[in-house]
Amino acid sequence: MAAIEHNLVRATVIPAIVKIICHYYGIDEDEALKRFYESATGANFADEETGLYGQSALHIAGLFIVEQDGDIDLARL
Repeated sequence: MAAIEHNLVRATVIPAIVKIICHYYGIDEDEALKRFYESATGANFADEETGLYGQSALHIAGLFIVEQDGDIDLARL
């Protein structure tokens, strides 16, 4: 039962993560979603054991950006 709840949480958070990634990188939603799902952050977000499903979209997007760029350019947020 908890896995279903976690999947629901992830399904509701992913659009917000994608929106942040789109804005930050100036890319469209399809590209942002592709990059997220191909990343280690995306894999960790999908993994029940990491607990990332309980974190905010901004936190997860931040993890993604750091994974990709090594740091976050606050001016781009």
